[in-house]
Amino acid sequence: MKLAVVVIEDEPGVREALERDLEPLRDTLRIEVAEDAEDAQTILDEIEADGDRVGLLLADHRLPGRSGVEFLVSLHADPATRPIRKVLVTGQADQDDTIRAVNEAGLAHYIAKPWDPEELRDVVREQLTVLVIEEGIDPLPHLAALDAREVMPLLRDRGDR
Repeated sequence: MKLAVVVIEDEPGVREALERDLEPLRDTLRIEVAEDAEDAQTILDEIEADGDRVGLLLADHRLPGRSGVEFLVSLHADPATRPIRKVLVTGQADQDDTIRAVNEAGLAHYIAKPWDPEELRDVVREQLTVLVIEEGIDPLPHLAALDAREVMPLLRDRGDR
């Protein structure tokens, strides 16, 4: 089972930049990209069907059709997808949208465009680490994409059994 990161971004250049900046994590993580919420839902279904697990969604707010915040709110409302870590990557969300994302979508982090590639990867590592710890996922297969300092106690505890 691989952990997956899904990027939802309608602008091709921005989508490609996000994908490029996540490339160093690709050996450990499954990275998928979607143009809108409908495309993202299809990708979520494919990931589940493949036996992998969506760990993190990086979503733009302004998307054609359904907004990124609306999509994140719907995922948070479903117990099956609620544990997915959610990050808004946008330069266009107003304060009300951001507050809604925090209050109703369980938003874990907000990254403003333009982003710093290293900061983006750090946020991905941090959020996936939280997921692994909270959901009791074996960290070993995903170690290269996690915050090793945070998961080492889990590995030590497991070795004591």
